[in-house]
Amino acid sequence: MQNSFQNAMSQLNKVAKIKNFNNEFIARLRQPDRDIRISIPVKMDDGSLKIFEGYRIEYNNALGPYKGGIRYHQDMEINEVKALAFWMVLKCAVAGIPMGGGKGGITVNPKELSKGELERLSRAWVQKLSDILGPKKDVPAPDVNTTSEIIAWMNDEYQKITGDKTGAMITGKPLQEGGSEGRDTATAQGGFFVFETLKKELKLPEKCKVVIQGFGNVGSYAALIWNKAGHDIVGLSDSKNGIYNEKGFDIEKLMKYKKDTGSLSGFSNAKEITNKELLETECDLLIPAAFENQITGTNAEKIKAKAILELANGPIAPEADEILFKKGIPVVPDILANSGGVIVSYFEWVQNLKGEHWSEKEVFDKLQPMLEDSAKKIVEKAKESNTDLRRGAFILALERIEAKTQ
Repeated sequence: MQNSFQNAMSQLNKVAKIKNFNNEFIARLRQPDRDIRISIPVKMDDGSLKIFEGYRIEYNNALGPYKGGIRYHQDMEINEVKALAFWMVLKCAVAGIPMGGGKGGITVNPKELSKGELERLSRAWVQKLSDILGPKKDVPAPDVNTTSEIIAWMNDEYQKITGDKTGAMITGKPLQEGGSEGRDTATAQGGFFVFETLKKELKLPEKCKVVIQGFGNVGSYAALIWNKAGHDIVGLSDSKNGIYNEKGFDIEKLMKYKKDTGSLSGFSNAKEITNKELLETECDLLIPAAFENQITGTNAEKIKAKAILELANGPIAPEADEILFKKGIPVVPDILANSGGVIVSYFEWVQNLKGEHWSEKEVFDKLQPMLEDSAKKIVEKAKESNTDLRRGAFILALERIEAKTQ
């Protein structure tokens, strides 16, 4: 199986063949502007010294400052970080915001650290990278396992080092420290705005049977938002297992159950299923909201959803894209479907620079038309080139980046 970055480059190569982009422009997009790896020494609670590996990929800043999350994960490696940074470049371009793409993080399982160790590690990441970070240079954000508390430590550390009090170096901060309203639900809410815009185009019924893989922040809020809008959430999974009920679940009760027990297992009237079975469940809409490479050449033939909306980054491998396209299963790509998160991150940056604080209503009133516009443009691009929505999204993004690269 290809790694995530090879997948991303396969996607780029396919689009370069459809649309006649400048060869030099495409060549420049095959490598990041900067690939930074750092060693981070941290004094542990027992007095020993442990060295962690940290990263920051600054991929492309043709449209504006680098933008992208910080991920803490024990399995993180550089090709994954490069792929996520590349997709962020395209995501910002599709959204029409003046930001470039980056990604970073630390190879660590944060659950194995005490709060003090985690704080020292997070502050040390900023110390090592403070010269390349900044409101006009590189603006990180939270990602897997980085909470608003971790972001607050990083913001504080940057302010101590530089004296910059705007808070605009990093987004995803707690509300009281310059964070934006609507940030927690932005990715899921944005995905729903895209779904509503494209529902007829995707030939979906008014009331959909929905299956969601992943029950973290994005997956759980997506389940709640779709459920409140009258759709039946018939299948769900977390990292441990999946559950199914053809009549759908009461998502508010399920969220409370998961919080109380730490699991979806044992919820009333739920049939236990594997993650594999969940992805292959018959439904109107499948929402992968977990990790990369969940639908591959191995299981794509078995997918029975009428449409797929990617709230995770890179959940469908390129060879699976081809199979789904042939099967007539449209895929709303991640760089459109989950871009609500980065748009609201951009809104936070704007609010910090202007010294403003917008209400959640103002945030979503600004978010909705941006996503509706991008969704419609992507459909147009896909139809013009007789291709799928992912390649339509890539074409739109690359046209916008190329226009700024001349």
